[in-house]
Amino acid sequence: MERFVVRPSGPLSGQVEVFGAKNSVLKLMAATLLATGHHELENVPAITDVTIVRELLEAMGVASSYEGGGTSGRLRLDVPAGVVPVAPYELVEKIRASVVVMGPLLARYGSARMSLPGGDDFGGRPIDMHLRAFEEMGAVFTTEHGYVEGRCDRLVGGRIVFEFPSHTATDNVMMAAVLAKGTTVIENAAREPEVIDLAAMLTGMGARIEGAGTSRIEIEGVEELSPARHRAIADRVEAATFLGAVGLAGGEVELLHARAEHMEMLLEKLAAIGVHCVDTGRGILARASRPLRSVDVSTLPYPGVATDYKPVLVALLSVAEGVAIVSENIFAGRFRYVEELKRMGADIVTKGHHAVVRGVRRLSGAPVRSTDIRAGAALVLAGLVADGVTEVSGAAHIDRGYEDLAGRLRAIGADVRRESE
Repeated sequence: MERFVVRPSGPLSGQVEVFGAKNSVLKLMAATLLATGHHELENVPAITDVTIVRELLEAMGVASSYEGGGTSGRLRLDVPAGVVPVAPYELVEKIRASVVVMGPLLARYGSARMSLPGGDDFGGRPIDMHLRAFEEMGAVFTTEHGYVEGRCDRLVGGRIVFEFPSHTATDNVMMAAVLAKGTTVIENAAREPEVIDLAAMLTGMGARIEGAGTSRIEIEGVEELSPARHRAIADRVEAATFLGAVGLAGGEVELLHARAEHMEMLLEKLAAIGVHCVDTGRGILARASRPLRSVDVSTLPYPGVATDYKPVLVALLSVAEGVAIVSENIFAGRFRYVEELKRMGADIVTKGHHAVVRGVRRLSGAPVRSTDIRAGAALVLAGLVADGVTEVSGAAHIDRGYEDLAGRLRAIGADVRRESE
């Protein structure tokens, strides 16, 4: 077990690279199941979630190798003509995104058996929406002994209307539809940049997709696809994390590869708080001014403020002048890290889906615990403006989504180390 040890270090400066998007790469990996042969994915970060999905694919019979790291990370996957269409419990329980193998397995092999997914502990994220969509496409499901098993002769296209624009469900159905018979239309589809990235890779494999990035996606099924070679987009949530670091510690940092057009609403909120960002053409240049100012924040589906941004925003608001109301509209239970911020002196009151954040002049270093990927990163950032020493236990949570967070923060002037607990 390891922890992050953080001390205040003053303003940050320099450049930091933003690596490949976790929320895209994991879906790209699942999509390789759709075609026999040798696939290559680039800009794959060396994070735990990538390792888990590699192990999941290997359990099905996919051979893989990885080299490099960061923006040079290259993942090679060799998919055989036949795989074992079972996603075992010991791997699925570690990561909720594993549900996205169901669409490719049903589409290509007509069978998928998987345990109910686990992952970060911030409220239920049921897979009912996925199963209903696949049932409308002709799959039949049974559930027993903790596993869901789906079967079909061949999926058939249809009109799928989501009650909520779920990113993961959109990806899953889109991957299933590319080999389905006929045309599938997804209404109220998620619009995230990662959906566009997946559609770009599938199109490169021979899929016929129109409308990715809008609320209506139309997919015309094809008979087969070819192996992929694709470079993942930059991680907008990782970029938000480094922007939050600049806001808390001050200074001026350029985030190489970050794409401003993927995070316009967040950049507007950050500007109102006091973190000013400029698109440099090769990334985002961030500069923080003092004092920080409180603004209200509500999480919404893209292009709104993403729920993954919220822990970093709450950390910023905890030392901003004034009072802010933060509303969580995506996941229940995603304020659990607030108690850890309060241990550091933050003045935050939560009730239901809302938090009232009254800014304080300074936080105080304390031992705190990471509860999920983004909350853990936010606690590390909070340590940059906390008197004394902040120890963030549960580094393994953070490793699921960030490659060498401590080293990259140190490279721009932060005092962050990893130690054994």
